[in-house]
Amino acid sequence: MFEQSRLQRYELRMEWPLAAVALAFLALFSIDVLYQPQDTVDHIVKYAMFLCWGVFCADYLIRLGLAEARLKWFVRHLLDLAIIALPALRPLRLLSLTVVINVLQRAIGHTIRGKVIVYTVCGAVVIIYSASLAILEAERGVHPDHAFANLGDALWWSVTTVTTVGYGDTVPSTVTGRFVAVALMIAGVSLLGVVTATLASWIVERVAAEDTTIRAATAAQIDELRDEIRQLSEALSRSAPGDPSPANGELSNRGDRTGSTAHRGDGHNSLT
Repeated sequence: MFEQSRLQRYELRMEWPLAAVALAFLALFSIDVLYQPQDTVDHIVKYAMFLCWGVFCADYLIRLGLAEARLKWFVRHLLDLAIIALPALRPLRLLSLTVVINVLQRAIGHTIRGKVIVYTVCGAVVIIYSASLAILEAERGVHPDHAFANLGDALWWSVTTVTTVGYGDTVPSTVTGRFVAVALMIAGVSLLGVVTATLASWIVERVAAEDTTIRAATAAQIDELRDEIRQLSEALSRSAPGDPSPANGELSNRGDRTGSTAHRGDGHNSLT
């Protein structure tokens, strides 16, 4: 438990630094793919990217060392191992940008709307742009029809692939390009699934909240009616002994008139 708490504290402390390193790697990768620097600039960019990769390697080893159940943690983080253990597939390192999405989600909040905004906007931008850079590097100059010649072509392919449209006008032919295509397909389906599930959960939450509000208002109205009925009953019970009802008064007046008639009759008989 102590080791696990250390791991959690380390991950929480390293979220923002790792997000900054991931964004730096994305910027360096963009420069390398889009501008194709030469000589000294190219060596600087390559070394800086290698340094970013080394940071993620160190982070992986530290988290593995801090984990209590190392074997279980190792099995759950095989993707992290693939990112740092396959330097030949350099586009895999762009998967480290998921750290940025997690940090933005924590910054915005854990509300349903916050999650929808983060996963939809940030997730789509990061996935599409990263896949465009990766496919452009892997496929540029390979096709005889000059497919994937620039970033615009790569962005078009990424959008049609991530949305599962797939027009088929541009198709990757290299092994790395096809690997990027498979990863983008999986990411697109996962992104749409997360957004759909989150929206459905938000709708259910709103409906449940409104239903709870309506039930509370109805219960309050019923309680008010009960209080009014009880107060009326108490008022009637207090006023009943002192105030005779109209029926009792009518009977009393009728009895008095009968008694007077009988008295006059007795007097008449006595005179006779």
